[in-house]
Amino acid sequence: MIKISIDAMGGDHGPSVIIPALAKVAKRRPDVNFLIFGRTDAVRPELDKFPILAPISQFVHCDVSVRMDDKPSQALRQGRWKSSMWKAIEAVKSGEAEACVSAGNTGALMAMSKFCLRTMANIERPAIAAIWPTVRGESVVLDVGATIGADSHQLVDFSILGAAMARSVFGMERPTVGLLNVGVEEIKGQEEVKDAGRLLRDANLSSMQYQGFVEGDDIGKGTVDVVVTEGFAGNIALKTAEGTARQISGYLRSAMSRTLMAKIGYIFAKGAFDRLREKMDVRKANGGVFLGLNGVVVKSHGGTDDEGFAAAIELAYDMVRNRLLDRIEADLDLFHARHPCSAPRTAASEQADQ
Repeated sequence: MIKISIDAMGGDHGPSVIIPALAKVAKRRPDVNFLIFGRTDAVRPELDKFPILAPISQFVHCDVSVRMDDKPSQALRQGRWKSSMWKAIEAVKSGEAEACVSAGNTGALMAMSKFCLRTMANIERPAIAAIWPTVRGESVVLDVGATIGADSHQLVDFSILGAAMARSVFGMERPTVGLLNVGVEEIKGQEEVKDAGRLLRDANLSSMQYQGFVEGDDIGKGTVDVVVTEGFAGNIALKTAEGTARQISGYLRSAMSRTLMAKIGYIFAKGAFDRLREKMDVRKANGGVFLGLNGVVVKSHGGTDDEGFAAAIELAYDMVRNRLLDRIEADLDLFHARHPCSAPRTAASEQADQ
């Protein structure tokens, strides 16, 4: 059985969305158990609606819940030890659960996860990785918001983390990796990106195939299996893609309802439009994985519905089932054994971890 801890108070809708999502996952994943943290008055009425969850879940009352607008430092100071978010993360550290899923405040979740679980050896900063729909299938994109700015060593670490995730999620033996840049030519881009490219090319790791620089339009094309960038550019790219998908959906709905002929045409083409809607459904790709920590933590979009939160839980499930952490540790050990000075731990980075 795979046990997943749940912050039931996170997100815009809380237990009213999260508990129905657990019921959906329970039907699709018969070997899953849940450890649910939240306020009794909010969670218990929802749990009572889904008898399927009774034999496979344990509920723990928490007095405090982290608000979506809390500052990370404030949430860490006030919500530590008592909040549903902290308790869900702590369950991973203690071994009570194998993964944690929350739709709560991203900054607070990252701060608490890093404080509680700590980063892996040789990892200076964690990254948030997202599954990105492409014309070829799906790709892993990271970092999409955890680390603003990254040096060459951190970009190399992100590449190793992303490749391990692609191997776990997609079942690939040697995923292709590209560094997001302003052009594919080796002379273009910031020095950090160019240095990272040289390090990856010289490393020639068996866990990945470094393919060079990729541009923004390569993300949607699926040119590589893993796209690596720092968090500022990655977050903008993610939000732009989500907004564009909603924009196109809005255009299509407006066009199909404008005239009688358009409505008739929609009836004949409904099957094609249904497939398009399925492909563009952002809920299917919901869930950002916090990579580089000593534990699996998945952040769900705060405004998602039960289907979207279920997708985030199933992503966490896949990470555990396919031994993501073991893969990452093996890949990091191999790279840093060959390059012992590639990611030195400075006094500043050690202090930041504290």
